[in-house]
Amino acid sequence: MATKAADMRSRGVDVINFSVGEPDFNTPKHIRDAAKEALDQGYTKYTAGPGMIELREAICEKLERENKISYDPSSILVSNGEKQSLYNACQAIFDPDDSVVVFSPYWVSFPEFVKMAEANPVLVDTLSESNFEPNFDDLESKINSTIKGVIINSPSNPTGGVWRNEAIVRLLKIAKENQWVVISDECYERLVYDGDFTSAEKLNQVHNIGATVLTCMSLSKTYAMTGWRIGYAAGPKNIIKAMSKIQGQATSCANSIGQKASIEALLGDQNCVEDMKRSFLQRRDLIVRLLNNLPGVKCAIPNGAFYVFPDFSSYLNRKANGKLLKDTFDISEYILDAVQVVTVPGDGFGSSEHIRFSYATNRKIIQKGMDRVKKALEMIEE
Repeated sequence: MATKAADMRSRGVDVINFSVGEPDFNTPKHIRDAAKEALDQGYTKYTAGPGMIELREAICEKLERENKISYDPSSILVSNGEKQSLYNACQAIFDPDDSVVVFSPYWVSFPEFVKMAEANPVLVDTLSESNFEPNFDDLESKINSTIKGVIINSPSNPTGGVWRNEAIVRLLKIAKENQWVVISDECYERLVYDGDFTSAEKLNQVHNIGATVLTCMSLSKTYAMTGWRIGYAAGPKNIIKAMSKIQGQATSCANSIGQKASIEALLGDQNCVEDMKRSFLQRRDLIVRLLNNLPGVKCAIPNGAFYVFPDFSSYLNRKANGKLLKDTFDISEYILDAVQVVTVPGDGFGSSEHIRFSYATNRKIIQKGMDRVKKALEMIEE
């Protein structure tokens, strides 16, 4: 879809893109200024493989201040984006023929990280009517001795769903009982709109569960720093050490300028985060209202990230331009061809009925894009 949209743009077609998984804001000025200062001061060399000590100390301060979980720098690994943190984790923890629980819908890379470790993803259903929380009946039915870990992601990509603390606690207890490692992807932790976010490790401690939790976070979404490629993991020292060894052979360290800028991001003025969050909330409310006004479309209100995941199942197995829309790939491709709007088919995330829209774009574009989608749907045959 992205490739096709890029080709259309190169031919001068006015394409509206709801597929982007990154904020449309520029990185805040004080963070950019810190990077410029780092360049001028000569911070252009290799850093320690796990990350420069000043950044790891800043991460520890941030985790204590915002997440109420305590670590020392030796329990922190800075990577080239959180994506590398998650990849490193799977390589370090899982062996060939292990199994790993992945909840569906999932971020597209989760099953692939598992497969690249020569382990097997065990896909477990979620409940769309309950923020896409785990279907614990399905989970219990699939538990077996080969499972060594579970990956969770709340707030979620692609759904925007935020799990209740009770659901995470229940999952942590299952993980402890079965000796699973919990990999908690919390890259959207600062983008929760109703209520407060609580890290899985904090719940693990408060409820005295004793599960093994590896927390993975990112600066990309919170500070509009996607291109800077800085993410980090916090967890048991033996796991962090193993991940660091893998990273050391693969990419050495994260880039030095990005690391210096990240210190300012974590310790500097946080008003920029709240400003972006307010804009995302306004956009969320707009796109949810417009989607629910479309005939045959149902969209729950997501409580986090910057995605909505509406149900388009009423358009499956109908025809448009003489072609049968047999899955969400077909629906997304039809919408792109008919009205030049890019969406992401839910089948790519393990959901056969939903389509993902990102609202990381301004309200004018959201309105214009949804007007086009409405026009496309009206042309689909009954």
